[in-house]
Amino acid sequence: MQLSIRLFAGLAEVIGSQTLNFHVAEPPVTAGRLKELLSASYPEAAGQIAVSMVAVDREYAPEDTVIPESSEVALIPPVSGGEPSPEENSTQDGLYTVTEQPLRTEDILAKVLDRNHGASLVFVGTTREMTGSEHTSALYYEAYIPMALSKFEEIGREVKERWQARCAISHRIGLVGVQEASVVIAVSSPHRAVCYEASRFAIEELKRMVPIWKKDIGESSQSWKGADPASRDNWPAPPADSH
Repeated sequence: MQLSIRLFAGLAEVIGSQTLNFHVAEPPVTAGRLKELLSASYPEAAGQIAVSMVAVDREYAPEDTVIPESSEVALIPPVSGGEPSPEENSTQDGLYTVTEQPLRTEDILAKVLDRNHGASLVFVGTTREMTGSEHTSALYYEAYIPMALSKFEEIGREVKERWQARCAISHRIGLVGVQEASVVIAVSSPHRAVCYEASRFAIEELKRMVPIWKKDIGESSQSWKGADPASRDNWPAPPADSH
């Protein structure tokens, strides 16, 4: 059984590739067993593999998930909350975007304005220069773009269902300088209290489950930033077993 596996961020750097063509000698293979096999084949990356999750067809997979040979498989290290592309990547309705281009808040807000909504909010996440005593020159973002867009849509659907609000999300990839926007979330709703709640939910869910990573570029070093590898609490809950 031959699987093509996509890798991202620090995990791709350690293994030295963004795609692995991996042979499984004894199929079928579960997500958990695949991680064991990869750790044995790439012991230098075993620590990162252990805290990563498997995605199958752009959804997080529990460890007992059986992986069909034709699946799109990715190994997702803890997210920071891909490969950059010079082109903009958007959902069909244009509400959700991953792009290398600078983010224009007024354009993103315009996507959610509604004549029956009396409140709108724009959350803008920017690159800060100092984190404690650590100096940042820029951030470099990667994303698993198809899955990131899918997760943005999930967030938007829940915002609509829970708060009857509209939501648009745009995220940068590539190099993002100090004071530049890396993410913009626009929300509109009939009333302001609901708008605050929906906006807070959207950014927290993005940071929790969307496969986007950032590399902190300092004056003398660079490092990938993500959720604490020692804690599984930073991961989204796997989907419930449908059987």
